Amino acid sequence: MTQEVLLTLKGLQFDQREEDSDKIETVVVGDYYKRNNKHYVVYEEIMEGFTQGTKNRMKFSEHMFELSRSGLVNVHMVFQENKKNLTNYNTPFGQILVGIDTKKIQIAEQEDQIVVDVDYALDINYEFLSDCHITVNIASKQNSSFALS
Repeated sequence: MTQEVLLTLKGLQFDQREEDSDKIETVVVGDYYKRNNKHYVVYEEIMEGFTQGTKNRMKFSEHMFELSRSGLVNVHMVFQENKKNLTNYNTPFGQILVGIDTKKIQIAEQEDQIVVDVDYALDINYEFLSDCHITVNIASKQNSSFALS
């Protein structure tokens, strides 16, 4: 895997009424490295309507995925298989308490690509919001065949 990567983030949030779901897809360029058997991806993101950016750092290994965001939005979310973690999510509009109850983490690693799939339940202020799925596709920028689905 090269240091410069193309990162595709796909999120799916299932409403309590099963026929409704929200799908989000983001593509950014980032930096990848591996240290002490842990994978890291760092990338910057600008939210629509704001000029200040948010630095994002992903860290993952076999049964754990972490996302730290600092800047306009500040949070450290920990996804640990079969465990619920709580964190404060600080936004420009205020702070919310987020609960992440991770059901499954799968990592598929190839020479020029890593795909991370995470299934979890999301709580906001101790109230169940929805079941969610996120897919992170990390591909070497030089060998990537880019396509939105």
